Amino acid sequence: MTTSERTKPSITAGERDMLEGWLDFHRETLAQKCAGLDDKQLRDLSAPPSELTLLGLVRHMAEVERHWFRRILMNEDIAPLYYGEEDPDGDFHVTADDTWERAHGDWEAEIARARELTAPLSLDERTQGTNSAGEPFNLRWIYVHMIEEYARHNGHADLLRERIDGATGF
Repeated sequence: MTTSERTKPSITAGERDMLEGWLDFHRETLAQKCAGLDDKQLRDLSAPPSELTLLGLVRHMAEVERHWFRRILMNEDIAPLYYGEEDPDGDFHVTADDTWERAHGDWEAEIARARELTAPLSLDERTQGTNSAGEPFNLRWIYVHMIEEYARHNGHADLLRERIDGATGF
């Protein structure tokens, strides 16, 4: 399997470039973990009875991008893409009707929107949305959280990909 190179974050960048570099590195990592797989492979379960799949991880990360950059940062009143009250973990529950094209497109659109929304803001910019105590976050906190979120799920993606076709190390 051939994969494209990830953009390695600078080891001497300033804070903003460092945070954005690591976030993009982890976004690219998830994309590479899914690259070259067919529909069946993207739906392969990690370890039944777990329903974790690469397709589900991409759907979940589309929701995470949407939540933190649109709902919390900008306080947009937007509906979820894949989950609801009847299925709070619907992003992970892939059905026969769900497609890679939609999930990947939604994920890429949410990443693009996140970049657009954050471009004019400082790291100290406070969110319009708040936590459960009514306190705003700053953009710096969101970036660090997103890096953590991707890193955790990329660990899952590593195991899924190795189980699917033995590929490791990218």
